[in-house]
Amino acid sequence: MREYHLATMSKAWVYILHCADGSYYVGHTTHLELRLAEHQAGEGGEWTQRRLPIELVFSQEMPDKDAAFQAERQLKGWSRAKKEALIAGNWDLVKWLAKKPKFRGEK
Repeated sequence: MREYHLATMSKAWVYILHCADGSYYVGHTTHLELRLAEHQAGEGGEWTQRRLPIELVFSQEMPDKDAAFQAERQLKGWSRAKKEALIAGNWDLVKWLAKKPKFRGEK
């Protein structure tokens, strides 16, 4: 049974787009290239349709669509500063921003 489960799992991605107005859009997909083309063509989410062009600034492969969806929900709850730290690959800053402000101290 386990072999069947693994054989039917498909890869997915969580991604962040930088929009023309400076905002960020977070999404997930099972076909990253196609989804980016849809966004650029104005066929993506309503948010990006009004904010073209867009640029992919972050993507991470996930084991399956459920994991990608969960990652999307988590990233959507992050502050702009935390998203930008993730995009920059600044893991120390991501960890620091994850702390409650009263526990951050000086940076």
